[in-house]
Amino acid sequence: MKLWKGRFSKAENSLAEEFNASIDIDQRLYKQDITGSIAHAKMLAKQGIISVKEALAIESSLLDILNDIESGKIEFTIEQEDIHMNIESILTERLGPIGKKLHTARSRNDQVAVDIRLYLKEEILTIIDLIKDLNNSLVNIAKNNQNTVMPGYTHLQRAQPVTLAFHLLAYREMFRRDIKRFQNCFDTTDTMPLGSGALAGTTYDTDRDYLAEQLGFSKICQNAMDAVSDRDFAIEFLSCSSITMMHLSRFCEELIIWSSSEFGFIEMDDAFSTGSSIMPQKKNPDMAELIRGKTGRVYGDLMALLTIMKGLPLAYNKDMQEDKRPVFDAVDTIKSSLEIFTQMITSMKINADVMEQAAKYGFMNATDAADYLVSKGLPFRDCHEIIGKIVLYCIERNKSIEELSLKELKSFSEKFEADIYEKIDIRACINAKKSKGSTSFESVKQMLSNNDFL
Repeated sequence: MKLWKGRFSKAENSLAEEFNASIDIDQRLYKQDITGSIAHAKMLAKQGIISVKEALAIESSLLDILNDIESGKIEFTIEQEDIHMNIESILTERLGPIGKKLHTARSRNDQVAVDIRLYLKEEILTIIDLIKDLNNSLVNIAKNNQNTVMPGYTHLQRAQPVTLAFHLLAYREMFRRDIKRFQNCFDTTDTMPLGSGALAGTTYDTDRDYLAEQLGFSKICQNAMDAVSDRDFAIEFLSCSSITMMHLSRFCEELIIWSSSEFGFIEMDDAFSTGSSIMPQKKNPDMAELIRGKTGRVYGDLMALLTIMKGLPLAYNKDMQEDKRPVFDAVDTIKSSLEIFTQMITSMKINADVMEQAAKYGFMNATDAADYLVSKGLPFRDCHEIIGKIVLYCIERNKSIEELSLKELKSFSEKFEADIYEKIDIRACINAKKSKGSTSFESVKQMLSNNDFL
């Protein structure tokens, strides 16, 4: 029987009933709904709106319902539409009239708003911990590869030599910023809407600050209409998730390229690879590809909720029932992606020799050769042109710059001396960088000592 049946003279169409129900999605919020209801009952008793005895009976019954749900003894029904009405109906069946008093001074509008905030607060903290675990793994890999030389790329073309540690720590910085974004999102979400009623507050003498304290919120929503009608905190969560997934996707793209035969920089562990149904030799980096693909899903979740909210007049509208599907999907996707990614990179094999060999070719010491001429007093633009001509000369003869004789180098500029060879050595090129945040060995060592957010 519908809890709102009093106004209606005709039963709901069966198709409309199924279309209207959200229990298949929002049943995930059962724990948060019961937590909020227990706090609400305590507040009602504190304010003398119901008796202490009634509040204790409600709390005891709700805890029994929670246990029965987690034991698989309760089956939710679409007749009661959502998790809120399902639990209230079960409570009323067990307690009778006392159970009907629980909904005093609240609406499903503020009820669902507090449920999803409680849910997201918990999930945000979990996601932050997962990102910290990932960064911890990156630091450990970087520590073991401070001397692993590899090509640095721009436009996917070999550019300048760097270390693998330096490359990995670039991603650490991205994930650090992700942590800060999620922390800010937690602060936005940590605002308590319960007690706002349907949209305008309630005539009962409630204590919303007490509710916030009971539910672990640092503050309350200041405007009842805003409290029930916006989901910007959820949109912010989806935005944070999208940015983190983008960072994971970029990293996965590189790992996929690096694991190809053409690069051979790394080899994925068998436990995180799959084979082909027809080609016996294949070892596919499917986990990395899936994370890259799932990034698009999280983007879709963000766009879905932005679109749901974009034209809604104040206050609550039924459209907002669709907020939970994208939020739940993004939560599941980013958590599983972070977990699998961390294990995947921890277990991969790094082919340091292949990386260093690649770094020795591709004229990645060209900039350093130009800087050498600058140190001899030539303007940088002139040096740039000279080295460009030397690179062309080398390409035509299938040589590297360091393979040219001093006589050949002097044919381009008399400024070249024998010390050029030590200046364009790959490791010397790396260590010559003096600016803060550079790839030099000392700079990377300093980066590794900075453990804020890991």
